Amino acid sequence: MIFLDKLRAAERQNGSLLCVGLDPEPAKFPIHLKGDAGKIYDFCARIVDATADLAIAFKPQIAYFSAHRAEAQLEQLMEHMRRNAPQVPVILDAKRGDIGSTAEQYAREAFERYGADAVTLSPFMGFDSVEPYLRHHGKGAFLLCRTSNPGGADLQGQRLAGLEGEPFLYEHVARLVQGPWNLNGQLGLVVGATYPAEIERVRALAPTVPLLIPGIGAQGGDAVATVRAGWRADAPIVVSSSRAICYASAGPDFAEAARREAIRTRDSLEKAKL
Repeated sequence: MIFLDKLRAAERQNGSLLCVGLDPEPAKFPIHLKGDAGKIYDFCARIVDATADLAIAFKPQIAYFSAHRAEAQLEQLMEHMRRNAPQVPVILDAKRGDIGSTAEQYAREAFERYGADAVTLSPFMGFDSVEPYLRHHGKGAFLLCRTSNPGGADLQGQRLAGLEGEPFLYEHVARLVQGPWNLNGQLGLVVGATYPAEIERVRALAPTVPLLIPGIGAQGGDAVATVRAGWRADAPIVVSSSRAICYASAGPDFAEAARREAIRTRDSLEKAKL
């Protein structure tokens, strides 16, 4: 099953647009695990098990594992998700961006070592930094387009004077992903929930590609505005929330609290489709 098919199947089966982000910070763990980087797998696996029937995708952020020398725990977690939530695709949030043989190695890391279904990439070194990922049949890649951070406008919001109509850089990226770069229908775009007007513009330029939308929850993005700007019946959106779900409780009931928050968020996203 190719990534886009798996994404659509998860949306139907779980009735969800919610992506559960996995950003483990031991300093924020519940009291009985607090500060113990050796418990990253245990913490994340509990979140996965509590939300597997509520999510369109899981999104582990690789830096939160590698910073604690927890790559082996990430491998263990990826295997856990494949075994216990096989219907939910996994997007490895790595934001890689390099060329040639280095890009090939990053693609192997994401798809062969970790077994991810998709990966996030920076497109700003051009198509030859993206193409090695497209050689992995059935896998997906989300390219940074209009990100949720305030500094994203420093580059993404600049106009390209040499192109017709002088589009913003993020608009040009959207057109490339909708068109010539998307060789096998494997590409999507990352757009931040904190900028719903830009989500709407990206969706107009890229009407059929999936959108990965971080920024709701702790970052303050509006879930209703996000869905109304980006969701289309024939083009999935993947709306990510990490901290609000993972750290919904500091007590031993953290997994149950994560489930309650995931239900609340999923339901609010679903209602916004009406």
